[in-house]
Amino acid sequence: MPQPIHPEYPTPEGIDSWCDELISGSEGLNYTASVVEHEAPKEAMPRHTPDPHYVRFEIPDQPVFYGYWQPVQGPGPAPLLLHVPGYGAEMSAHPELVQAGYNVLHINPLGYCTPDGYDLSKQVNDFWPVLPDTAASEGKQGYVDWLSQALVAARWAVEQDSVSADRVGCFGTSQGGGGSLLLGSLLKGKGVRAVAADLPFLTNFPLMATLPTPGAYGVVLSGEGPSPGGWRGLGFIDTLSHAHRLNMPVMLTAAKDDEATPPASIEALFDRLPGIRSYTEMEGGHCYRAELIPLATAWFRLYL
Repeated sequence: MPQPIHPEYPTPEGIDSWCDELISGSEGLNYTASVVEHEAPKEAMPRHTPDPHYVRFEIPDQPVFYGYWQPVQGPGPAPLLLHVPGYGAEMSAHPELVQAGYNVLHINPLGYCTPDGYDLSKQVNDFWPVLPDTAASEGKQGYVDWLSQALVAARWAVEQDSVSADRVGCFGTSQGGGGSLLLGSLLKGKGVRAVAADLPFLTNFPLMATLPTPGAYGVVLSGEGPSPGGWRGLGFIDTLSHAHRLNMPVMLTAAKDDEATPPASIEALFDRLPGIRSYTEMEGGHCYRAELIPLATAWFRLYL
């Protein structure tokens, strides 16, 4: 049996209760979703998609946030792929996956990025605050809000006529890789059949705290590090805490020279996964790679 990850981390039962509460809370949120007519320059428009558009999501007393909807080409219903951004909060289009027969919704929680670019007013000390907010609030803010908004956007997507609601996959790179794993855990038994997590951030905070350079985790692990309550808050969003729930097929990738999300952190997650799993280690450091799309497409063809 895997050893406890950290003495302050929640138990598996605590993670299950946290997921249930987050799902229940997001399902109780009223929201409006509206298409945004945005005239992007012609050279910036994604090709090979029939009707892509931004979607503006509004929830009372929460920041407005956006998605980028890329419906399947041809007749549906077809599977849905949910994509979440890296920590840079960049927006992404995936015309290759639309051509391969999928609906794709990129979700950009908390309004960090909009159709007009980044909303830098939401940064703190030139940094998006979602991770520091998670530790400082002992898990009551930060990624709880980020994931809640992602769940609302996913609820909108599965209601679209072109979508097969019981054939959902999640994917992303870095924070998007970790976020896709957390969405897979939250939506366990609710249509998610597979996850493709590329260089997943939010994975194994305790290991990263032992390294001389904590990479992308330094914003919360540098100096004195989190308080006991901060560690507990991080435990709720550490993908290792969710491994027991990730019983759907999970694809993981790592990069040999990645100091931001090193292979050892990702291997620890791989070792804990209870179901069908894949681990691919590539050359190079922490970056987006073209290889992800064919790897993820093959994975989703197998399991969606």
